[in-house]
Amino acid sequence: MPRTGSNVPYGADQTVYLVVDRQGRQGAVYCEIEIERTDTETIVADLLAGQFHDPVRVTAYNTLEHWSRDISSDIAAEIQTRCDIEGTAVPGHVEDFVRHHINPVPQNSRRSQERAPVLTPVG
Repeated sequence: MPRTGSNVPYGADQTVYLVVDRQGRQGAVYCEIEIERTDTETIVADLLAGQFHDPVRVTAYNTLEHWSRDISSDIAAEIQTRCDIEGTAVPGHVEDFVRHHINPVPQNSRRSQERAPVLTPVG
């Protein structure tokens, strides 16, 4: 059986980024492919260049510091910022990703508005 490269990052303190890309539909199940990236600049550039078909999520992992974090909102905001600066529309292949992660729809938005506290100035 052929051996493949290691997925373990080199160096003691390296953050690894994982992009989950929806590749297509097979009935009601989506296939997901995970692709490792080395930094956020590479992720943003690859997303803008169309290297991913339908990105769903970007997660950062640091095994030395024992943390992981969904950075999808940060990446989406960076894509939107770059497009705004360049005066171009967000490319169609990442438009859903950006819209979903920048303006997420709260599940109970009506209920949360009803329960919002009323703040009064102290004076």
